[in-house]
Amino acid sequence: MLLKCKVMQTATLEKLQRLEKAFSEKGSVLVALSGGVDSTLCMEIAHRVLGFDRALAVTAKSETLTPQEFEFICDLARSRGWNHKTIEYSELEIPNYAQNPVNRCYFCKHELYGRLSELATKWGCNAVVEGTNADDRGDYRPGMQAAKQMNTFAPLLECEVTKSEIRELASHFGLPNWNKPSGACLSSRFAYGQTITREGLDKVAAAEDYLHGLGFEQVRVRVHDNLARVEVSPAEISRFFQDEMNLKVADKLREIGFLYVTLDMRGYRTGSMNEVLAPAEKQPLLAK
Repeated sequence: MLLKCKVMQTATLEKLQRLEKAFSEKGSVLVALSGGVDSTLCMEIAHRVLGFDRALAVTAKSETLTPQEFEFICDLARSRGWNHKTIEYSELEIPNYAQNPVNRCYFCKHELYGRLSELATKWGCNAVVEGTNADDRGDYRPGMQAAKQMNTFAPLLECEVTKSEIRELASHFGLPNWNKPSGACLSSRFAYGQTITREGLDKVAAAEDYLHGLGFEQVRVRVHDNLARVEVSPAEISRFFQDEMNLKVADKLREIGFLYVTLDMRGYRTGSMNEVLAPAEKQPLLAK
């Protein structure tokens, strides 16, 4: 079945047909809905192909997801008429997680997919769907190892759908987050080896919320002990040198609790915390 959609690139249309077929073959799915455009597109297609009863979205609420993001996800699911449920637990209580080792994401995803697999069995879903896409293969992502071990289904990866194609499809389906800047859990802001605490997560959330309020679109506040390293898109860096914006931001982030505030002159880039890792450290790491 070819879903009704606006005109799009032929290659993207072919990817859509492959995605439809992949979901149809599963019969029923549980989608890990994080609110990003990847998982949102997965749920949109699952809902259209399989229907309300056979396409279930589940969102995990924890300390690393801001209240604003959680509210956005719930509002989105309601507006699209999806079958959406939520679970809640503390990621900081997952063994090895708060210590923030280089494979922290492995422990997080192993816990999440384990919980979702149990729910999928309970509710009669044939697969747990997660949003890894074709472009993610070039980055250091320990969570992909956990996904493989837990036998999750990554349709965007299997059908070789890239990020640009995901955004194109999301736009044609009218998804409100089709052009939303890429996000990541708040724990990704902390230098490896630095303990993650609820207080630290709240500080990062407050700092990034303030910067978004100033009009910065793509924002990361990376934490190195008592120093906040601010990343914005390269095109927005010049704003810090106008109307004493640098002083305004520094004062506010110090008020939030950071002793030192610096601007990363290279701008935002995915996984900048991984730049300190040696090649050997980026090899898949198994939990012990």
